[in-house]
Amino acid sequence: MEFQTLPQREYKDRLFKAIFGRDSEESKRWRLELYNALNGTDYADPNELKLTTIENFIYITMKNDVSFLLDSQMNLYEQQSTFNPNMPLRGFLYFSQLYLAYLNDKDVDIFGKSLVKIPTPRFFVFYNGDNELPDITKFRLSDAFIKPDKETEKERDFEWTATVVNINKNRNKTLHKKCISLYHYSSFVARVKDNLAEGMDKRSAVENAVDFAIVNNYLDGFFKRQREDIIMFSMTEFDQEAYDRHRRREGYEDGVQDKAVEAAINLLKMGVGTPEQIAQAQGLTLEQVLELQKQISAQPAQA
Repeated sequence: MEFQTLPQREYKDRLFKAIFGRDSEESKRWRLELYNALNGTDYADPNELKLTTIENFIYITMKNDVSFLLDSQMNLYEQQSTFNPNMPLRGFLYFSQLYLAYLNDKDVDIFGKSLVKIPTPRFFVFYNGDNELPDITKFRLSDAFIKPDKETEKERDFEWTATVVNINKNRNKTLHKKCISLYHYSSFVARVKDNLAEGMDKRSAVENAVDFAIVNNYLDGFFKRQREDIIMFSMTEFDQEAYDRHRRREGYEDGVQDKAVEAAINLLKMGVGTPEQIAQAQGLTLEQVLELQKQISAQPAQA
């Protein structure tokens, strides 16, 4: 079965980015509120933030959401509704682009004798998918190394970390209390999901959630002012999520099934992730992954 009516992951915007990643005064304020809530700081001037968002690089599916400079840190915030164990690698690739832009802007020579100082990287992924994750999970790039770097974390020579923040309903309550804008965003998404679970069609589910947000004055009237745009991004985003699920089930792209199986075998051999996580990440069924695991176990050990 083919799905040709939907584009690949190239939305004009995501709601998360529309809230936290624009150059408007209200977006600056919400972005600073989120930063303070995550870091336990109390910065008061939203103009201290320099927005450095980079879009549509490397692959069309790799689009970061929000990054900015504050207090000598380079912060990258990304919203994800699909579990992905490759987030540290994605973050590493994103930051390489951000650092290149930073160095070009500063016009520094990285081949000189002086040490070039760079902002400290911080990569947060705001997760609101269906997998059960703790409030905070650390995903580390070293888990993906074909040959382990070192036995213990302190001994490792190279690391890159993605901090996954579960923003689903009833998770990270303290963070939501500290950052009302994040709470309003998360509550809106949760209401859309609840509406869909109750059998509403997609448009009705989104419109009902938008109207609920308007009645409750979410984001100081943002949902009222931007009602039609929010409905558009939300419809597109939920369409894309459904499309991705269908594509994984049907093997839409040529060779995708073979590549998914090959990747699952590698992850099983490296011991990266549970069978459930591997199945979710590679678009396979749990039964397929368990069968691959059984085949690997049955292979004779190499001398």
